[in-house]
Amino acid sequence: MKTASYYLLTFCLIGVLHSNAQKLTDYVNPFIGTSNYGATHPGPVMPNGMVSVVPFNVAYKKGKGNVYEKDSEWHSRPYVFENSFLTGYSHVNLSGVGCPELGSILLMPTTGTLEFDAEKYGSTYSNERATPGYYTHNLYRYDTKVELSATLRTGISRYTFPKGQANILLNLGLGLTNESGAALKIISDTEIEGYKMIGTFCYNPEDVRPVYFVMRVSKAPNRAGAWKKMPEYRGVEADWISYNNTYKPYPDYRQELAGDNIGAYFSYDLAVSETIEVKVGVSYVSIENARLNLNLEQPGFDFDETRTSAEVSWNDMLKRIQVEGGTREDKTIFYTALYHLLMHPNIIQDINGDYPIMEGNGIRNTGGTNRYSVFSLWDTYRNVHPFLSLVYPDLQTDMLRSMVNMYKESGWLPKWELLGMETNVMVGDPATPVIADSYLRGLTDFDVETAYEGARKAATLRENNKLRPGLAFYDRLGWIPEFTKDSIWGTVSTTLEYNISDWNLSQLAKALGKDEDYFHFGNRSLSYRNYFDDSTGMLRPRMPDGSWLEPFDPEAGKNFEPVIGYVEGNAWQYRFYVPHDIKGLIGLMGGGDRFVEALQTCFDSNNYDMANEPDITYPFLFNYVDGEEWRTQRTVRQLIRKHFTDSPGGIPGNDDTGTLSAWLLFSMMGLYPDCPGNTFYTLTSPVFDRIVIYLDKKYYPGDFLAISARNNGPENFIIDRMNWKGKRLKPFFIDHNELVKGGELEFILAK
Repeated sequence: MKTASYYLLTFCLIGVLHSNAQKLTDYVNPFIGTSNYGATHPGPVMPNGMVSVVPFNVAYKKGKGNVYEKDSEWHSRPYVFENSFLTGYSHVNLSGVGCPELGSILLMPTTGTLEFDAEKYGSTYSNERATPGYYTHNLYRYDTKVELSATLRTGISRYTFPKGQANILLNLGLGLTNESGAALKIISDTEIEGYKMIGTFCYNPEDVRPVYFVMRVSKAPNRAGAWKKMPEYRGVEADWISYNNTYKPYPDYRQELAGDNIGAYFSYDLAVSETIEVKVGVSYVSIENARLNLNLEQPGFDFDETRTSAEVSWNDMLKRIQVEGGTREDKTIFYTALYHLLMHPNIIQDINGDYPIMEGNGIRNTGGTNRYSVFSLWDTYRNVHPFLSLVYPDLQTDMLRSMVNMYKESGWLPKWELLGMETNVMVGDPATPVIADSYLRGLTDFDVETAYEGARKAATLRENNKLRPGLAFYDRLGWIPEFTKDSIWGTVSTTLEYNISDWNLSQLAKALGKDEDYFHFGNRSLSYRNYFDDSTGMLRPRMPDGSWLEPFDPEAGKNFEPVIGYVEGNAWQYRFYVPHDIKGLIGLMGGGDRFVEALQTCFDSNNYDMANEPDITYPFLFNYVDGEEWRTQRTVRQLIRKHFTDSPGGIPGNDDTGTLSAWLLFSMMGLYPDCPGNTFYTLTSPVFDRIVIYLDKKYYPGDFLAISARNNGPENFIIDRMNWKGKRLKPFFIDHNELVKGGELEFILAK
């Protein structure tokens, strides 16, 4: 006789087998976010990989008469879905950022007579397709099939040329970086080495750094050489006036070349159609390390093996979360969001552990751990790092260690770090919430005392404070005035960011037994109240004499135009941004009814911006007023359906290295970390029938966290009741430290 447990076990095994038969990479669409300023790219990359090989199509656009001309529009990404004129494939790239950088070390296959001007050798393409770890299309002009893949530190391209002359170009002059300058050396008839300068992200004067490379081709060419774009000399006052379109070739092997617009070529005389592979190793330390990365990660030329390995790596990462139910599109936008979240931060150390130190020219070694880079912390502290703490605590722990080591090397925790350079982009002190929130969620295997030292330094140093330049005013007055000698960008926004960092520092101080700091920083975190204007109900800028800024329009800055007092937003979008003191804000605003009315008006008046970080948590704030939680469930579901789709424009704006993706992931799972440093999630209705998060046993006691939705359906998204481990759960909040013990969170839904 077969028992009930037998049938249950059989059912579970069938579910596991079905799940394993379906590769989760099949649900990833790398083209999502490549339009509508999402700034993602479809190029192959490994999870948190240093190298990505990306079709570069933003340098030129179609003009009148189907003529392609230089595109003067400011681009922050190497690829835009609507563009169709391609000038190469870049090997170092950023995904989901708001400023141009990298997009460098470009390869381009051509046929026929050599041409070195990208405007002339570019081509349209067709049959475009991408999956995690793989990209392909056909170049129309050259009848050439292109395939791309990558390892952690190297890229590989496979070109299938037609019969005739085939060329492979390396262009070091084209790219997204604001820096110019490069060098190359032809080592042999199959290898080139060199570097390209990068830096000044968002036009800020941070350090400039070289990215080194070694390039190899699988077949020796019939001819090879280098070129340099030559300036045109007008013969007046011995000055270079402008550039023309002539290039000087350097056909001899072992040629060394340096300059702003240089490149190299390999040319082949093919008797029949033939496939040639090209691989590129990258390092931010040295050419020798770039060669080592290439030798060890791709010792031969095996495109198919590289592609398969990348796909396996992505499946291993994606399967930490498995979902049931929902539509095919639901699964696609979910797993693509998970894919995007895992692209950054990325490793920067070479295969031997070497990496460039923060804000310096020295080289250190990780000793076997990972060193991470690309910390867009003003964005990611809000939800990306809490997500990593829950699902990938191993990654998040290495990131915490990286941040602490950055402090040890430079004297400051990172703000918006890029490849060991501090860009100083955005405002606030965002590293402190990341450190405090992670520690309080149970990630303690890092040097927390040194991390606390760095966070406290930022919170107390009044002069020459790189992270908190307005601290002297903030500490003395509790707010930052407008129009001072040392003008501070977005005084209200900056103060609110200091408030949330202070509150996190106070919570970390409490956990570490530093009671005096706990009370001091906790009290200071409430200074946003100095901006509260009873007459408007807004957090309003103040003048040096304490008076309110006049005139005052709460909607000014609605569409990201510059506005006094706020950073990338308006008074509405910052009105509720005190996540650590929502109950206090409710009191200031006159109680729950007035708070809900004002919050609902923010949405109804189109002042809520789904793509703006400060207000990204607002849909979940209705949960703070008893009886109004249904508004969170309705609003979150509406925002998911309106703004996230399986299409190139399927992200509602700049993904900000995974921040919008993290919002979607949490929202579809039914829980959201509405306040960094507070380990409670606020709850809403899940999109899927069942979600299973497989917990990391090295960090958490539970085996898995299951989230299920009964009576789920397109119109059934209002929560009737909730159970945790079979017991009724009444508040619309649950603690992270309870969830990671493992169990099932059950939602019973209705219309």
